[in-house]
Amino acid sequence: MQSTVVPTTYSRTNPFQAKVIKNVNLNGAGSKKETRHLELSLKGSDLSYVPGDCLGILPTNDPELVASILSEMNWDGDQPVAVSKQGDTLPLKEALSTYFELTLLSRKMLQQAAEFTDNEKLKAMAADANQLKEYTEGRDFLDMLRDFGPWKASAQELVALLRKMPPRLYSIASSIAANPEEVHLTIGAVRYTAHGRERKGVCSVQCAERLHEGDTLPIFIQQNKHFNLPESQDTDIIMVGPGTGIAPFRSFIQERAVSKASGRAWLFFGDQHAATDFLYQSELEGYQKDGVLTRIDAAFSRDSEQKVYVQHKMLENSKEMFAWLEGGACFYVCGDKQYMAKDVHNTLIDVIEKEGSMTREAAEAYLNTMQEQGRYQRDVY
Repeated sequence: MQSTVVPTTYSRTNPFQAKVIKNVNLNGAGSKKETRHLELSLKGSDLSYVPGDCLGILPTNDPELVASILSEMNWDGDQPVAVSKQGDTLPLKEALSTYFELTLLSRKMLQQAAEFTDNEKLKAMAADANQLKEYTEGRDFLDMLRDFGPWKASAQELVALLRKMPPRLYSIASSIAANPEEVHLTIGAVRYTAHGRERKGVCSVQCAERLHEGDTLPIFIQQNKHFNLPESQDTDIIMVGPGTGIAPFRSFIQERAVSKASGRAWLFFGDQHAATDFLYQSELEGYQKDGVLTRIDAAFSRDSEQKVYVQHKMLENSKEMFAWLEGGACFYVCGDKQYMAKDVHNTLIDVIEKEGSMTREAAEAYLNTMQEQGRYQRDVY
């Protein structure tokens, strides 16, 4: 009797161990930023993706943070702790490293923790939603353990307060047609100081500091149905992607180069300094020379007295931009949700209002129609 081998399907719950082919810093010497360009092999995975999709990574916590927690609580890293309702167990050190989210606190966690201590400050705080919210900002599990002990709880009871570490999602920065069996990412390392301690982004700093060529990373593909190239190759595209927001547009441009699309492509990029922070500059200029990219407008905020951002470049080119939109162009934005995407959204309405000689309401309605037609798409975080 012949046995049939069922191919493995890799997913969020069964990630593929992708080998690191390349991991380099895209920023030049003297930059205040560190942006990693990561190339991973998909060989043997059967995984595929389209431009606009995301890659999920299951990260590992910072070993120094894990060591500090074990030392603070005098816990034995080898003791087994339950990590699921089904009773699955892991050694405590491994559970803290790979299973639990350590860098975020929630109000609920603090309220539950208050039952395990006689600390008056935490007990008072547990009854005040505003105080709880204020405390959770920029603090982590180690802060809580240090600030509100001594604890009347076992390691098991305290780790039971933690939530499972969610995967981190990144916009894919490559086209599989241009890079068969590979997936590329553009990841900005997150580092800052808060409450007297250095803080590090869980996944971004793992990629920047602890991930080397030849290592493997557990990954899966996450489809993004709301951020895709237009169906027609003739459609013009306008892309606004400052900083790591360039990622999906590198994928769009690579795809269009391979498919020899006839539609024009206009990229707006922004960062701090042209000399050190123009991500993928030579590659993008090569695409412009080949005619794959029709225009590149770059804004560097720290190179002049007045800060210049992508939205200023949009306003400078408002007449031509509106002509592209009137001709059916699709408009894409990727990057920071809090400030940039709002500013770009409002600037887009300004451009439509001014160049279309419309009222504000009419310009907003024009943009809403574009959104309904799938001609205005955002991938913001």
